[in-house]
Amino acid sequence: MALPTVAIIGRPNVGKSSLLNALAGSMISIVEPTAGVTRDRVSTFIGRDDRYFELIDTGGYGVVDADDLSSHIEQQILQAIESANLVIFMVDIRDGLVPLDEKIARLLRKGEFDVIGVANKADTAKMFPAAGEFSKLGFGEFLCISAKNNLNKAVLLDKVFDKLSTLESAKPAEPAMKIAIIGKRNVGKSTLVNAMVGSERVIVSETPGTTRDAIDVRFEKDGKTIIVIDTAGIRKKSKIANSIEFYSYVRVTRSIRRADVVLLLIDAATAVSQVDKKVARFIVDECKSCILVVNKWDLAKDSAVTGDYEEYLTKLLPGLKYAPIAFTTATEAKNIQSVLDLAAEIFKQTTTWIPTAKLNKAFEIIKTEKIGGGKGGWPKIYYATQIAVNPITILMFVNNPELFEENYRRFIIGRLRELLPVEEVPIRLLARSHRK
Repeated sequence: MALPTVAIIGRPNVGKSSLLNALAGSMISIVEPTAGVTRDRVSTFIGRDDRYFELIDTGGYGVVDADDLSSHIEQQILQAIESANLVIFMVDIRDGLVPLDEKIARLLRKGEFDVIGVANKADTAKMFPAAGEFSKLGFGEFLCISAKNNLNKAVLLDKVFDKLSTLESAKPAEPAMKIAIIGKRNVGKSTLVNAMVGSERVIVSETPGTTRDAIDVRFEKDGKTIIVIDTAGIRKKSKIANSIEFYSYVRVTRSIRRADVVLLLIDAATAVSQVDKKVARFIVDECKSCILVVNKWDLAKDSAVTGDYEEYLTKLLPGLKYAPIAFTTATEAKNIQSVLDLAAEIFKQTTTWIPTAKLNKAFEIIKTEKIGGGKGGWPKIYYATQIAVNPITILMFVNNPELFEENYRRFIIGRLRELLPVEEVPIRLLARSHRK
């Protein structure tokens, strides 16, 4: 069942992202005093008493974008309001009525949209009378709110739920899998998202750094709901130019942590960079399942073969040698479906519960192959059990955990991958003293 959708529209810097965050109760959109921070449609689900709607934050209408993306942003806004059941039209009570507000009002009247008008930044009741002039726009009285201070948030939610009361609404389906798309700037992340979803869901531009928020895009595949998270392009720390880029990077790391499978995009047309290596290390440290997606393969296939390129990646990103490698051309949607199928296979591996008998049989084999012995004695494994999935976490009961140094643990993990049906996912190995 499709959920009702509510789009927030307004000129730049009236507080649309602050309102989305206030209604959602968490920091979803980046909030900055700079006009034009939000470019794509950022959305979240709002629920109350078994009723739900999708709330969509849009870019500022009429923004003069520094990267010449104004027409792209406007296109995303129009798509959002055309698909919406209800529009929240936001103005700034401190600035009063300005020509751009009137332009937006004409657009909304022309489309005969159902509209709730809100006057934001009304931090005290003394300011409320100033909202009177907005009734000229033709949408009745504007509700005075302060997204920053949560003033009249409940009143606004009541109005929204009241307007949507005739529409069917149920709790959105829990996603079967969350996929985060990560990589440096201009590697083709947004193009890949659109190719997966089959529509222009996020802005694609040759301008590096187009995506700033982490955008959750939901779609259906084989009857299951999948969330793909499009993230901002990562730069070297020394080149993070402003707080917008800093918040974008924080959201990238958060997206990796909440994903089931991470697609690390590598640009086939350029050498593997320090940024690629840094992100790979973060994925390894977080024990995340990963697919190395070599994008723009059409630009490199004449000068390299897949086998050689796989060797090259394994050499430069040794921590991710367990990760499968896929070759795509996102602009032509080449190999995209097989990447989605591969992600499903990886997710299946990382959520596998290995029977204890099978696990201990593998350990019996490992124990006969190599013993790491050192000054403190010889490491002994008595038995092991799996205690978690995603990542697969195995607890070994041993004579002395300190004897299980890093190299020996790496050897055990490598052999477990070969002996069990989990060869392409990370394994977290814990050791506990048998006596305890």
